[in-house]
Amino acid sequence: MQTQHTHKLLTTDCRFCSLVSKGNGEDPIGTAGNCDHWLIIEIPQPWSQEIYEENPTLSSLMGLFEELIFKHGVKLKPMLIAPDREYSHPGLTRVLYYYRPAKLFSQFEKHEFLVPESEAAALVTAIFKQLMQEPNDLSQFQQYQQETSHIRELMVCTHAQVDLTCGRFGTPIYRRLRKEYAPVSHGKLRVWQTSHFGGHQFAPTLVDLPQGCLWGHLEADVLDLLVNRNGSVSGLRQYYRGWTGLSKFEQIVEREIWMQSGWNWLDYLKAGKVLAIEEVAEGQDANWAEICINYVAPDSSTSGVYEARVEACGEVMSALNSAKEMELEVVKQYRVSRLVKNQSI
Repeated sequence: MQTQHTHKLLTTDCRFCSLVSKGNGEDPIGTAGNCDHWLIIEIPQPWSQEIYEENPTLSSLMGLFEELIFKHGVKLKPMLIAPDREYSHPGLTRVLYYYRPAKLFSQFEKHEFLVPESEAAALVTAIFKQLMQEPNDLSQFQQYQQETSHIRELMVCTHAQVDLTCGRFGTPIYRRLRKEYAPVSHGKLRVWQTSHFGGHQFAPTLVDLPQGCLWGHLEADVLDLLVNRNGSVSGLRQYYRGWTGLSKFEQIVEREIWMQSGWNWLDYLKAGKVLAIEEVAEGQDANWAEICINYVAPDSSTSGVYEARVEACGEVMSALNSAKEMELEVVKQYRVSRLVKNQSI
């Protein structure tokens, strides 16, 4: 395996892990995480590092959440959003619940609720119970459901209490999106500040829902391309962390397909599978994987499968957290060494 020689930033001269990651050329692809559900709750700031334990509403849900994840194996991503002067309503709590609608899909299905603050925990409990296939009273909350399936939600991490880099670099990106893009969207785009959802070293980092794509190392001059999709997809290659409907190596392949296919690819229904992967010790990263991505056009006119091989192509040094003196860690980098398209009509 060829090792990439990267410029090593002196961590004593840098307080922010994202500057180290970016300066050393870390590719963010494959870091989006994989989930089948998103549960997003509106909670006023400030958010401490231990907000889930300290906030009464959230702490009352932690036991059930852990049961859902560890006992039932449900892949659910929790997140907080800060109330917005325009979007939010005093005395009411917004809960956004997204779920994977089918094996092959292109975006998550959305349910949005505006409930009295005192009912927020009960609503989330009902959602969790439903996911556990246990008796629940979710039907009682239909009166609070909002029709917002047409609204795209851009969510930027500004959670400085977890890592300084998210506040330092996430906040300006959030403000620009909120001020310049949301107001001219005719109600089709909302922009939110969120709690930490993983990957400080890629700040500013963003979740794009209902698509479920994650972005990192964002810069102001690529926001127009990200929001309006009005240019070549290649301009976003280095910022793409991946689509959360797929796992790590599947995300790496999916980016290559997107680069070849263009914007229309995002609307294709798709699912991934790891066909084979190098066996390594626990905690180690594999050097190769064989992947397939099944796809169907939105109008069902074409379908097929991509087969690919992903291989490690080098290493970079990265810092996973911000600190006065950061510890650098070796992070493998990957490339798609083979990509074959098998199409059926």
